[in-house]
Amino acid sequence: MSSKRHEDIVKFDIVKNRRKFFLFSGIILVLGLLVTLFMGLNLGVDFKAGTRLDIYIGKEFNPSDVEQLIKQHVPDTVFTPVTPYGDHQAQTRFDQTVDAEKLKSLEKALKEKYGPQVTKQEATVDPSIARELVRKAAIAVSIAGVGIIVYIAIRFQLLFGIACIIGLIHDVLVPIALFSVFRLEVDLTFIAAILTIVGYSINDTIVIFDRIRENLRTMKSKTVEDLEHLVNVSLWQTMRRSIFTVATVFFTALALAALGSESIRNFSLALIFGLVSGTYSSIFIAAQVWVALKEREMKKKRFSPAPNEG
Repeated sequence: MSSKRHEDIVKFDIVKNRRKFFLFSGIILVLGLLVTLFMGLNLGVDFKAGTRLDIYIGKEFNPSDVEQLIKQHVPDTVFTPVTPYGDHQAQTRFDQTVDAEKLKSLEKALKEKYGPQVTKQEATVDPSIARELVRKAAIAVSIAGVGIIVYIAIRFQLLFGIACIIGLIHDVLVPIALFSVFRLEVDLTFIAAILTIVGYSINDTIVIFDRIRENLRTMKSKTVEDLEHLVNVSLWQTMRRSIFTVATVFFTALALAALGSESIRNFSLALIFGLVSGTYSSIFIAAQVWVALKEREMKKKRFSPAPNEG
């Protein structure tokens, strides 16, 4: 491909503006970290222990009336405000495990008030199980990260692996920050979404890195300017593929969030946040980190003394 053709591909100099992208991501992550530190995460029963209660009412209802019945039949408990969702359904969460007999008494009272169609579904997690789930979730994410570094380092080179893992950390932290800001519940489906995001993001990043590696064989990269131009060309050569791939999954996840059940809504939202973050990081973070590391390596070699100097 000629130099003229390369210039036609590059619509915007992404590499020259990388510090702006680093600053933008840094601001988002710092704000998210501050919110997470001061407000914490809205942990679900999977990680915090307790009981989540889903109730199918089957007709119009007032959440405050349901809350009054909960106070009567499940006394001395702390629970979140009753949230309506879906087709006349309600959800609440207790901070501690609730006895099954009390929940049956509550269901009976709800049937007397709203009719025999009322049904309930509860999910109870003991504290010991919650701690074990937290530990295993952390291990799963860590193993995925280490495996990715090893794979990228073997397939490409160590600098690509370092750049890739920085991009993945970005992809994981952004959904966590947004879930903290919007007080969305973090449960096992959130962890599943994070691992899915890692998979999509690494796939997109590998495609970009593979194109950079191919162009390194055919385009000159003796100077920093040559390297920046090469990466710009590589990014724009893969831009359409990156956008179209994420768009397909993005609209599917959007449909799930809008039309799916409450049980998968947080998974869909985490996937949406992560897909946008992952595509952004593959183009504007991971590739730019590699450029910065590679330029530092080139400058170090340029100014290092020759073996016979001394």
